[in-house]
Amino acid sequence: MRSTVRRDLITDAAIQLVAEQGMRGLTHRAVDRQAGLPEGSTSAYFRTRKALIEGFVARLADQERLDVVPDPDDVAGSIARTLDSWLVERNRTLARYAAMLEATHHPELKSIMVHSPREQATAIAKMLGHSDPERAGAHFTAFLEGLLFYRLVGGGSTVGPEPGTEESVRDLREAVEKALRP
Repeated sequence: MRSTVRRDLITDAAIQLVAEQGMRGLTHRAVDRQAGLPEGSTSAYFRTRKALIEGFVARLADQERLDVVPDPDDVAGSIARTLDSWLVERNRTLARYAAMLEATHHPELKSIMVHSPREQATAIAKMLGHSDPERAGAHFTAFLEGLLFYRLVGGGSTVGPEPGTEESVRDLREAVEKALRP
């Protein structure tokens, strides 16, 4: 149990560090400092930088899976609220995008790109009666990633409604509703 708590502390510190400094700031020593741990603690749990990246991405994936719980009575609204919460708690999202970008230049990190809400999107597509739920799930995932990225760092971040407001949730809901149509 103790090692799980320590592992979570380390991966949470790595997420924060990457969100603040980008992937270049991710070192074992920097994570130790961020987590308030003795030097060498991070490398005891994650021997290589690749393992550290995979560890924090796995932590992100676990957290996001818990966040994505579509309400069958309000699929678009529940997804919009989740996206808005990711915009408010932007560090996790920034860290995930930084890791995804890093993986495009380092083939040994491709395994971190596997994480996506695609399984959940496929289940939603099935629930909504799409004739090809796998394909619809893939398209919906790509749409959500693009919408999130646009609102987080793209043009939408300068003109979109302030995250954490009802206006933001309404705006996101409208976009999600359009994308969900079979």
